[in-house]
Amino acid sequence: MRYALLVFAACGPAQHGGTAPYPEPSVADIVARLQKAHDATKSFRADATMDFWLGNQRTKGEVYVMSKTGAFVAFAALSPAGGSTMAEMTCDGKDFVYVDHQRNCQLTGRCDRSSIAQFFGIALEPDDFLHLAVGTPPVLPNATGTATWNSKTGLEDVSLTSGGRTEKLSLDMKDGKLDVMAAEMLDGGTQEWGVKNSDFTDVGGYRVPQRSHFTAPGTRQDLEIDWGDAKNRGVNIALDDSKFRLAAPTGLGACSSSQAPASPPPAPASPHP
Repeated sequence: MRYALLVFAACGPAQHGGTAPYPEPSVADIVARLQKAHDATKSFRADATMDFWLGNQRTKGEVYVMSKTGAFVAFAALSPAGGSTMAEMTCDGKDFVYVDHQRNCQLTGRCDRSSIAQFFGIALEPDDFLHLAVGTPPVLPNATGTATWNSKTGLEDVSLTSGGRTEKLSLDMKDGKLDVMAAEMLDGGTQEWGVKNSDFTDVGGYRVPQRSHFTAPGTRQDLEIDWGDAKNRGVNIALDDSKFRLAAPTGLGACSSSQAPASPPPAPASPHP
């Protein structure tokens, strides 16, 4: 609770954390730790199980995913029936290629927040997808805010504001941790994206979520992920640029509006950090 061990208040500063107390953190310290964790994460790889919208169909199955900073992302969704590739997409830092092997169609274009939406229906900047996947969300620049100990959840509820945008986070900071259990970004009160994480685990010395649930505005825009066995995951591993190149097949038409996910909402007016 926020004023845990109140009977000992006369002996020192307020403590947070209930049975595992820690000094009350300042917003500045929290932001600094979040930014440090964000900046230290450069790449990841996973063999995940995802429940998502692929085109106009709800799909659950195995998805290979890898990403590194600089707008490099690669997905390959496998068929539950036999492991063949149903759809794949790459962002090579500049452009994306999306191929739907079930519907024999493709899409190409600029690699931006629309690229992730083409695959999952969730509009996220490619680098933001990377950081949300490993529990190091982007942090609003030059933010001010509050940190409140939530005695019901045992978490620090943090609210940051900057330039008309608001970021809300729930953090498990017990025992020196900084597990982002939930994060949400809002622009003028409208959600840009949200994520809830659970079951943090160690992968190569990094604490990362085992399960994530992404949400975004609009209908049919959510994504549930089990990130898979730790032995098939990697954080801050070397990933060559060639892994993010996919040649657009010849002879395939463009995916129609009934085959591809709905267009994502327009980008927020304020610049993204």
